Formats: sequence, C-alpha cells, structure tokens
Amino acid sequence: MASSMPPEALLEGVGDAGAAKHSGSEQSVLEKHVAFFDRNHDGVVYPWETFEGFRAIGAGYLLSMTGAFLIHFALSSKTRPEKYPSPFFPIEVKNIHLAKHGSDSGVYDSDGRFVSLKFEEIFRKFARTHGNALTSGELMAMLKANREPQDYKGWIGSWTEWMTLYNLCKDNNGLLRKEIVKGVYDGSLFERMERDRKPHKK
Repeated sequence: MASSMPPEALLEGVGDAGAAKHSGSEQSVLEKHVAFFDRNHDGVVYPWETFEGFRAIGAGYLLSMTGAFLIHFALSSKTRPEKYPSPFFPIEVKNIHLAKHGSDSGVYDSDGRFVSLKFEEIFRKFARTHGNALTSGELMAMLKANREPQDYKGWIGSWTEWMTLYNLCKDNNGLLRKEIVKGVYDGSLFERMERDRKPHKK
C-alpha cells in the first residue's frame, strides 16, 4: 500500500519532530523508532498498540494485523530477559536493542545508536540510478548483500521491514528517498505521517 501523501509532505519536518519530542531524553535512536508505537507512553508496547501505530501511518488492516503479530512474536521475549513469557507478547522499549537481528544494514549499533557512516553507505553503494533514492531493484540488491550465511530469520526480518517501508513510503516514481529512510530510523517520519493523516479523517 502506497502512502496517500506526496513525498514533499512526508519530508517536511522529518528529523525534527522526533528530536523535539524526545529532546532532553536519554533514549537511543532505536528506542525513539520504537517509541512511536508505545501509544500510552508507558515504556511497553503491546500488539494492539503496534496495530494502532501501523493504522495511524496509513497501513491497511491486513498489514497492520500481520505486522503486529510477527513483530511481537519475534521480539517480545528478547526484550524481556530473565522474565517469564507473557501471553500478551509485550515489547519493552528500553531493551529493544537486545532484539536486533542479523543481516541488517548496521545503521543501528549494538546499543541502538545511529551510525551515520552505515546510513550513508546504503546510498553510496546501492543508489545507482538516483544518488539520494533507492529503486525496488536497488533495495533488493542491498538486502541480498546484507545477508549473513544461514541467517534465515534475519533475512526474513530485514525483507519484511524494508518492503513494508518501501510500499508505504515510495514516491510516485517508485523511489524510496534518503530523507524518508532517515526519518524512519529516528521515528520522526511516523509522527509526521500520523499528523498529516489526521485532517483527512472524518
């Protein structure tokens, strides 16, 4: 599902919204990325909150339900070390760095911090057609290059994350723009998308 908003609207305020909301906090960039889905701001994300977050940025019901289930099934126990499994599959925001999977871009380090060099490397290596945007083919080439041997869960995780982003945020020319991707990493794009959708709701 493509976003109903033009790329220019998505780009406005990207990178600033997240910084303003979290100014003075000690959250890592990865925590800020996840915090958007913590709808009641209690530090714990439940599947229904993730569903609500997906819907807030324009994802359809099927994608929102499937995404919420897969994300919480895969990540919940990893963010709750030394705790018994919960039937509600909560994700603890402060421990989200423990749930990093392999075969990823490396833009988040092991502590959930943003690595600018790795981010720039994505576009330097794979954005062949347009220097500041990825085509679907270039995106697939990046995912293939990032694969670690026999890391099937990591392959699936990376493919799911990036294809969801591509389908939601590609522009009318099928390009995933650099500024959009950066806004996803710190969560500021999610906040912008939600704000821009509200005036269109009845």
